[in-house]
Amino acid sequence: MVRDLPLPKYHQVYLLLRQRLAEGAWADGLPAEPRLAAEFGVARVTVRRALEALAAEGLIERTPGRGTVPVRERARAQDEPVRAPLEGLLENIVTMGLRTSVRVVECERGPAPEPVARALGLAPEAPVQKAVRVRATREGPLSHITTWVPAGLAAGFGRRELARKPILVLLEEAGVRIGGATQTVSARLADATVAALLEVAVGSALLSVSRRVSDDRGRPVQWLQGLYRPDRYRYEMELSRVGRLDARVWVSRESPSPAR
Repeated sequence: MVRDLPLPKYHQVYLLLRQRLAEGAWADGLPAEPRLAAEFGVARVTVRRALEALAAEGLIERTPGRGTVPVRERARAQDEPVRAPLEGLLENIVTMGLRTSVRVVECERGPAPEPVARALGLAPEAPVQKAVRVRATREGPLSHITTWVPAGLAAGFGRRELARKPILVLLEEAGVRIGGATQTVSARLADATVAALLEVAVGSALLSVSRRVSDDRGRPVQWLQGLYRPDRYRYEMELSRVGRLDARVWVSRESPSPAR
């Protein structure tokens, strides 16, 4: 927990649990209170209060003797994510790769979780390659990146190649023609695993980037979830006005880079 954060500890735990539930975690049931208390470094009563808040919202169901399970939300329309131009995306990623180092934490093949299969347009539990990498600058850890790629497209690269080149470069070398990307930028709190890898306190605010990359025929080829330390990363946008004088709009060119 972040000790000097102006939020009660139970509310910090509540926010972290709510975040994980929204990401589809614990489909078969949440861990027991003692295990959650140990993970977050808080008293069991603090975890219990956070769970009670989640239950009051209808996000979980607590049954004596059977444990706690998430309540699946009814399907609802989602706002369209921000669409970021692909122009410069590959160049920015390659440039960042030259200015930072990367450690491959995980690289494995397995069935796609439901949210990942949906994002990549795959059948449920279709095989994918999941890779988790931590990128760092001289000052220390910068980002925690998790990517999923259809297994067939990732057949030619693994842990060794991922430690040396960005996935988009590896995909292009495999013959994939990158065509476009859809991206959302938001914020989330660091859980225990990410906090340890990024060397921040559990519950610290991180910049969150979700990106789906498609080939030139519109087929998704990569789903990315990136978490960045805001003190070491910035997301710049150059804005220009276009159009007639009475109907001008702003257009942007994004340029993500490590903070200096």
